[in-house]
Amino acid sequence: MANLDWVCVPRSYEVRKNHLAGQATLEHPLKQQSVTQVVDSNPLSRALEGTDPLSQFARQDEELNDPLSPQKVSELDLKSKRRERDRTEPEDNTLQWSSRRLGILNRFTTNEKLSLSTSFLVASGSLDGGSEIKAHTVVADKTKYRLEQLDHFDDGSMRHMMDLTQQEYIQRFEQLKQELIQSWHNDQRVKALKIAIQCAKMLADTTVLQFYPSQYVLITDILDVFGKLVYDRLRSKASGDPGAVSAATLEREREAARDTCQNWFYKIASIRELLPRLYLEMSIFKCYEFLSSSREEYEKVLHRLTHQLRGIADPLVSSYARCYLVRMGVTLTPSKTYIRENFKDLFIIYPQIFRFVARFNLHPEIVTASSYLQLYAPAFDYMFLCLVHRCELHTQDMLAECKQLKNNGAILMSILSSFKSEFIATNALEFIELINASETPGISKSQLLRSLGSCVSSCAPLQEQRMTFLKTAFETINKLTDPNEYINCVETWAVFVSQYFTVHEVNRLLGELNARMCLGKAYEKHYSQLQNILSRIMQNYRSIELLLIQPNFLPYLDLFQKESVRVEVCKNILSYYKQNSEEYTSDAVVTNALMYLGKILNDSVNALTVEDERRQISQLINVFIHKVYFGRDLEQQLSFYVEARGTFSNLDAVYVTLVHAACKLATRNRSKSTGFVKACIAYCFITIPSIGAVQQQMDLYLLCGQLALQHLCLGQADACFEAALNLVNELPAATIDFEGKPRSLERFLVSYLCNMLATLIVVPDSPDQGVLYFLRLLLEVVGRHEFKTDSTAPSTIYLHCLDMLYVQSLEKFPYHIRGVVSNDDLYGHDPKFLAEVNNMCGQVVDALLLQLKSLGVAQQQRSQAELALELFLKIVRYADLEKESVAQLAVNLWLLANKAQSQLDVKTLPQTLRSVEVLYKQVKDASPKQAQAIASLLLRMRNS
Repeated sequence: MANLDWVCVPRSYEVRKNHLAGQATLEHPLKQQSVTQVVDSNPLSRALEGTDPLSQFARQDEELNDPLSPQKVSELDLKSKRRERDRTEPEDNTLQWSSRRLGILNRFTTNEKLSLSTSFLVASGSLDGGSEIKAHTVVADKTKYRLEQLDHFDDGSMRHMMDLTQQEYIQRFEQLKQELIQSWHNDQRVKALKIAIQCAKMLADTTVLQFYPSQYVLITDILDVFGKLVYDRLRSKASGDPGAVSAATLEREREAARDTCQNWFYKIASIRELLPRLYLEMSIFKCYEFLSSSREEYEKVLHRLTHQLRGIADPLVSSYARCYLVRMGVTLTPSKTYIRENFKDLFIIYPQIFRFVARFNLHPEIVTASSYLQLYAPAFDYMFLCLVHRCELHTQDMLAECKQLKNNGAILMSILSSFKSEFIATNALEFIELINASETPGISKSQLLRSLGSCVSSCAPLQEQRMTFLKTAFETINKLTDPNEYINCVETWAVFVSQYFTVHEVNRLLGELNARMCLGKAYEKHYSQLQNILSRIMQNYRSIELLLIQPNFLPYLDLFQKESVRVEVCKNILSYYKQNSEEYTSDAVVTNALMYLGKILNDSVNALTVEDERRQISQLINVFIHKVYFGRDLEQQLSFYVEARGTFSNLDAVYVTLVHAACKLATRNRSKSTGFVKACIAYCFITIPSIGAVQQQMDLYLLCGQLALQHLCLGQADACFEAALNLVNELPAATIDFEGKPRSLERFLVSYLCNMLATLIVVPDSPDQGVLYFLRLLLEVVGRHEFKTDSTAPSTIYLHCLDMLYVQSLEKFPYHIRGVVSNDDLYGHDPKFLAEVNNMCGQVVDALLLQLKSLGVAQQQRSQAELALELFLKIVRYADLEKESVAQLAVNLWLLANKAQSQLDVKTLPQTLRSVEVLYKQVKDASPKQAQAIASLLLRMRNS
């Protein structure tokens, strides 16, 4: 190996690039091609193609019956449109009770034990309650059978289930519902009616007050099922036999359905107790359409039921019974008169509610006055909603009657919850006066103000009234002494203030919050509300930059003394800034505010912070760093980056962003001032060592070196390249990927050093360092680096070093950087320089031969053969084959590769031979001596 006499031969042929031939096209190559099928109408041709008429008819039937065929899809669309057009239901989604029931069940819960009385559930869990009585279908025995059922289900058979939990109570009602459905389908109509009656009786039980609304929902679900079963049976009777075509037959069927309907109402009318009789009649109220189809008749029945409801003494039971009546009535008539009459009766008994309130005030251990009044809210809200739905005729009347009521807080709450926001906004001043005058036990002014704030946030009052309205409202809000009530009100009104007022009002609101919440450190108990207020302000205000520069904005953050909460708030602010800010900002106040927020996030990062948290914080800070832009004032921009580097010392990702930003800033230097570019490179050179990841440091050093070279800062470029090469041996063997698995960094190192070699081609030698200093340093670093035993990485690097050295031997390099005097011009093809290049080529070849030997020892024949062929081709292209030692080395490499021929691709060796033949043809005219040496080598290769 030491006797190798390497001499780089000059390139005597032109390097050509094989460009792909272009072809003009009128369509995009990725566009889906549409195929046009030409249908031949000639039956003979179809027969020749093998398509017989019977198969055609079968295929046509399949296409017609296919639900996804175009014809079927169009038919289904037509039918659905007709159904939508023909649908005349009086209720829409607004009045759907099903959308409210789940909210009631979740809101009104209890931990107390409940009791249930029924004759249809036994302790063993059997659901038939009288399995010895079988269903009879003989018409002659129906009367006798029903009398037996009534005798069996006497009140003496009632079973009382005590100490039930809420979940067990709900399960028992679900069993009752299933029992009712099963009894109905088993033709046990009396049993089904008895279940419905017993369920309706339970609506008079108010033992556990706070659970009554949920109890009402569970029981009315069963009554709804009963009413639907009765209605469906009557409708099936009225529709008659589908096979009947006689009008007289159909009329007899309808008459029978009317008789059956009357029979049901007579049965229900015979119930002795008022509450179950009313609920059962209301549950089958829809069946009145079989007796009469006029709205006047419906209204008469509704008015009659309204009058009968006056007999219910308990105001809570009465209110929910009226709610059920209204719910049944809206399905058949759009009239509002019966609802209006129900409210008149309700307002008459309304003072009675506060007798209970006074009683509960004396005994708050039973239920508080506020909790008691909230029990009425679902019933009142739904009744008000039905009254004003698609009809605003009674809105002013109801508001006027509400004014006349004493303790009108509960009614006012329901009005604010149910009336349209437009009406409330139009009468906003009137509502605020009502709230200020309201003194209702159990309904605080803060509750009313919160409801009003929600309404005006969705629809604001008139422009000329807004300021007066806001001042009047906050005069009342600021008088609230309880911090909890105050912060809850402001949380709701923050949307209104930020959406419809200027930033000065928003700033004043934040200032009032600061002053109020600092009293007695009230902020410690209301972090979530304070955070919600800030989020709502940022969501609804138009300019986040204007908010950041307000005097009270950053002091508001001081209310969040708990570090985890403060960090979360800062992250939210920067997230809103990322989404809603201007593209760039140069305002110093905005920049300082953002730096303050970022510093809080940076200081929260420590050794225990998880990687995902670091990544999120770094992304938020990087966004605002990119948005800070001072235009042509490059010095101020660089000063900002210097300040940011000192502020965000715990975040490597931010440092990487700052280095890239400084490099980009250097490219914007239009004045071609080398001093400013040097300042940017110096900033990067100082910043990069603070980054923890060696891989990122190496990338950034190379980038900064290339940038310095482009701007003719040769000293800075040399420093960056040297620092990058010195980091190679600090690079870890592997890194951890996102899945937690180790990933080797050898591939990165090979790619990185190849990129470095391509850059070093144009880097001129420093007079202080000697010839090809950086290449010598690179070879030294690679020689010291610990690679895996079977790794091909060092071989790949050495082969690229040969490429780089051969380029250095050429009279003219293939590429240059404008203004940089590279080694081809610096040395002018000096023989001493060429001698150094040839000497280094010999050293690289020696290193490659050592790699070949180690691969042989490791029994890596395939890798050894591939490396031998690659080195063989390098020698043939770059070295002077007239030197016997070089030619012999090439032959030995060829023989070594032929020994492992069985492990190589069958095309590898023939292709290598052809490559040498092509090279011979390229150089035979320009360099006969070199061609003669290649021909001699080819002869020795063939003979071997």
